[in-house]
Amino acid sequence: LMPVFVALAVAFLLDKPVNRLVKFGLGRKLATTIIVALFVGIAMIAILGLMPIVWQQGSNLIQEAPNMISRSQEYLFALPEKYPELINVDQLQTLINLTKQKVLGWGEVVLEASLNSLSNIVALLVYLILVPLMVFFFLKDKKVLIAQVTRFLPKERRLASQVGDEMNQQILNYVRGKIIEIIIIGAASTLAFLFLDLRYSVLLGVLVGLSVLVPYVGAAIVTIPVVLVALFQFGFSAEFGYVMLAYGIIQALDGNLLVPLLFSEAVNLHPVTIIIAVIFFGGLWGFWGVFFAIPLATLVKAIINAWSTQVVEEAKAE
Repeated sequence: LMPVFVALAVAFLLDKPVNRLVKFGLGRKLATTIIVALFVGIAMIAILGLMPIVWQQGSNLIQEAPNMISRSQEYLFALPEKYPELINVDQLQTLINLTKQKVLGWGEVVLEASLNSLSNIVALLVYLILVPLMVFFFLKDKKVLIAQVTRFLPKERRLASQVGDEMNQQILNYVRGKIIEIIIIGAASTLAFLFLDLRYSVLLGVLVGLSVLVPYVGAAIVTIPVVLVALFQFGFSAEFGYVMLAYGIIQALDGNLLVPLLFSEAVNLHPVTIIIAVIFFGGLWGFWGVFFAIPLATLVKAIINAWSTQVVEEAKAE
């Protein structure tokens, strides 16, 4: 059922552009055809143009990982001589063994993914055919499909309608803002890394862009590969400082300028609430819980608001 859910999500995002074309006088079918064709074209450009570069740089980074580990060992084993009162060899050996175990685990995951590449290609072909087709029919026959579904819902659904209306607008604004944020931050990071001649710049730029999907936590996690690649390429030098400065400026502009502009009216949630939602739903459902943490938190907030409104109205009526 995953292609159906993906198609529903895409149709939800493309519904507003279709409605705008309909307001300009185009028929629903023609407007849907134009928007779906534009979406498929942009998606194909991204898949065929960006993904091969990201895959190639990711493969090169994995191949270079053993060399990075060896250089790290040489650097770490020199630390006890410089700081004998703080670090001993046994602690370093334990740390290196744990790191090797993690790297071996990641290597097994990569190998398994490569072995399953044929099935992944088949699944991708299914998505490329079925998802655009379902998106087209979901958009073209929207009123008919909604009418068929609402027949099975209770007639008294004021509370559900209030929650649905609030969720619809907030999630639409949130997703639209996130897409714009990913594009801007990913493009800015890639250009900055290319300008500073950082290796794997496209891969790291894409990772930085995608990290905004998980507020706060994503930025903290993606900082690790950026720092490691810059450190192994430049060492503790001025170039390393320039990379960290550019990365810090991008993160600061994202948090203090871009996010307030894009999400000032989208999701009215406190940062502490967002972090708790990421931890809570991530603990329940893993990656997908983290991915949908903000919409789920928005849903909980909408239900609480609608429920409290109903309680107040009932109290006034009594």
